[in-house]
Amino acid sequence: MKKNHKGKILNIETVAKDTVRMQFTTELESILPGQFVSILIPNKTLRRPFSVAGFSEGVITVLFKVKGDGTNYLKSLKTGDIIDYLAPLGNTFSLAGSGKRALLIGAGIGIAPMLYLKKTLRENGAETFLISGFRNEEEAVEGSDRTVIGGSVLDNIQEVIDEFKPEIIYSCGPKIVLQVVCDIAERNGIKAEIAMEKVMACGIGVCRGCVIKLNAADGVKNASVCADGPVFNGAEVIWED
Repeated sequence: MKKNHKGKILNIETVAKDTVRMQFTTELESILPGQFVSILIPNKTLRRPFSVAGFSEGVITVLFKVKGDGTNYLKSLKTGDIIDYLAPLGNTFSLAGSGKRALLIGAGIGIAPMLYLKKTLRENGAETFLISGFRNEEEAVEGSDRTVIGGSVLDNIQEVIDEFKPEIIYSCGPKIVLQVVCDIAERNGIKAEIAMEKVMACGIGVCRGCVIKLNAADGVKNASVCADGPVFNGAEVIWED
């Protein structure tokens, strides 16, 4: 059940240009790939949501880009500082790729949940291949099997599919990347699960500020990325401009 937690920062370090890895303690017994935490920023009305990049033995790992006042505040924290966070939030990637070949695609900071998912799938007998893409070498985060610098993370993706023959595709990143991932998956007859990036105000589905449209059995329905997602079946997402 999601609720407020206090966590002690165990490690905080810059791992790439404007990218910080933070690890903090948790009372949660589990938090799954795809889920996120929402951290309180002093003197700010809205919490900041971050995908979980790792979880092990009572420690949560998140990665975040330093962009504004909230993330600059978090970057300034030190080992031993206490943070207030809401967790676990959102749904999870399915482990349908367990024991199978799973292709993982992370664009930019979208690599964060892919790193945790890759570890989890491998622990469940999957063969994984993680591709990540970054604007330049300085922003690249380690942990991928292939890193694309400069161009699109989807460069030569069809060749990868033809060679690796994935049975499922997982992805996280900007809308433009996820839409193409879903198109490619459909053309190849492969299921795609995507974690969508969306500006979230409340983080719990109350404000309806992160609504998208999905194809459902009974017609088109609205879904909140924060509460109904962030993970969706790519084939169900209606891509709007």
